[in-house]
Amino acid sequence: QLQLVESGGGLVQPGGSLRLSCVVSGFTLENYAIGWFRQAPGKEREGVSCISNSGSSTDYADSVKGRFTISRDNAKNTVFLQMNSLKPEDAGVYYCARRYTLLCGSTLSTTGYESWGQGTQVTVSS
Repeated sequence: QLQLVESGGGLVQPGGSLRLSCVVSGFTLENYAIGWFRQAPGKEREGVSCISNSGSSTDYADSVKGRFTISRDNAKNTVFLQMNSLKPEDAGVYYCARRYTLLCGSTLSTTGYESWGQGTQVTVSS
């Protein structure tokens, strides 16, 4: 059964860091690009980052460039999102999702992502 399971969320003060993990099962991770998305209350789900199947190509939303880093360990079936210098506006439920192909899309829209995890909550507050 195909699964993506996020973890690593929590409460952090502004300026703090969190590392999210997305552990996958039921498919071969090295064959797919993976994206991270987030959704704040009352807002649409937005793309945060994407990483190609090999990790050689990454993409970031302008709002997180220079602060977040996406990486993957295909041997451990895991994709990571390192989040530094967190801001209150980074808060929300973070989801990982499997793209239908090897490469990230030209944008970070949800189009082309076919399987989603259940999400992990990130709260940024003092």
